[in-house]
Amino acid sequence: MASEAKAPDTTESKAARLPGIGAPPQLAKAPLAYENPAFLNSADGRLIRIVSEFMEPLARFRHEQIQDTVVFFGSARFRGREEADHELELLDNTGSTRPAPSEEQPASAPEIASGHATDLQRKRAVAAVEMARYYEDARRLSHMLTEWARTVPSKRHRFVVTSGGGPGIMEAANRGAYEAGGKTIGMNISLPFEQFPNPYITPSLNFEFHYFFMRKLWFAYLAKALVVFPGGFGTLDEMFEILTLVQTHKIAKKITVVIYGSEYWKKVFNLEALVDTGAISPKDIELFQFADTPEQAFEMLRDGLTQNFLIPEAAAEAAHAAQPELLNGTTLEDFLGPEFTKNGR
Repeated sequence: MASEAKAPDTTESKAARLPGIGAPPQLAKAPLAYENPAFLNSADGRLIRIVSEFMEPLARFRHEQIQDTVVFFGSARFRGREEADHELELLDNTGSTRPAPSEEQPASAPEIASGHATDLQRKRAVAAVEMARYYEDARRLSHMLTEWARTVPSKRHRFVVTSGGGPGIMEAANRGAYEAGGKTIGMNISLPFEQFPNPYITPSLNFEFHYFFMRKLWFAYLAKALVVFPGGFGTLDEMFEILTLVQTHKIAKKITVVIYGSEYWKKVFNLEALVDTGAISPKDIELFQFADTPEQAFEMLRDGLTQNFLIPEAAAEAAHAAQPELLNGTTLEDFLGPEFTKNGR
């Protein structure tokens, strides 16, 4: 018999007949895209991370019924001094928990008396006493502001004290609000050295940001007032950024800016020189006020917040009833909150 013609072997058919090679093993499920850390932490996932740093705080602010804030800026490098004999200590860097090198620390009284202190250490010893005072002033001002804000009739929390979440003046601000029994917000930033949020932040309002610009957005977005205590590069950056936004009308609301410690700040910058040279307008000096005591700063904040927000809100209360209803009598403002309803852009 003539042999039947055989079909040529394909690579697949040969592989299937090879001994010891069967079907491939069952694959595990691939991770969902939003649960895939390799993607989320990659350059391709950057947009997701940026959006998350807007949406996650937004969700928490809504849940915690935060309507608006008062932001405190100031040095993170000095610890507070509760006892007269407590040794003043300068931290290594903004956000660091490690002390600065000994040659940069404020000199102690025995070191000064024995002549072992350097000029830098002697200068910092004098400055450290002032910085410790500013810590206590920020703590006192935050306490006064929080006590007053808690008396403002509202369904939501008004004028909540907010800081960068770290030590120094930031800790003092959160501490004063905590001691007054109010909620208080900390917005930390990831930095390349060890740092921890201070313990006085309300746990549900403790934030950690990777992107500076998203942190800056949240500082400005809900703020109705700003208090700037003595500080360094970070404090200057935040202060002038807010002032620039107000100057250029990118912040449309009337924000009260109090610069605390006129002696310190007038040594740091000379705004009159900017006016004299035409770099800024004379009316730009009116964008802020100087204060030198907690009581003076509190009066400025209370008056500004009352005139710019509480009185106009009371006058417009009747308009609230005319808002369109969503479901079961709930208005858009009830759902989002007043700030998120008004700030459409």
